[in-house]
Amino acid sequence: MYHGISFRKLGRTSAHRLALLRNMVTSLVKHDRITTTLPKAKELRRVADQMVTVAKLSGSDLVEARRRAHAVITEREVVDRLIAEFPSRFKDRNGGYTRIVKTGFRTGDAAPMCYIEYLDRPQSTASTPPAKSA
Repeated sequence: MYHGISFRKLGRTSAHRLALLRNMVTSLVKHDRITTTLPKAKELRRVADQMVTVAKLSGSDLVEARRRAHAVITEREVVDRLIAEFPSRFKDRNGGYTRIVKTGFRTGDAAPMCYIEYLDRPQSTASTPPAKSA
């Protein structure tokens, strides 16, 4: 029976699973979107939403928020970005900060693939093609 299953093991030991999720949430905060398999994205969503909640706490206790963020995120610059940008970006949202979009199946093993991204991403000007002059 599947009663009381609180998380996916992802076929890894607990230390490997923790390292995987820490690296993935660091990449997600750094790039705002990453491509991964669907089960990994569903587990990552929990940690990624918790990091935004921690960042929103920085208004009341900055030191505690930075400590809690450094416990999960592995790079200092990424923690700085999390604390600086995310509270204002998600001030009107009380949860559900991420979106998972299915993209098909991986070629080698037919694993279901998707990308996970933070909502309200700033649009980059580099991705839009330059306007042609007449």
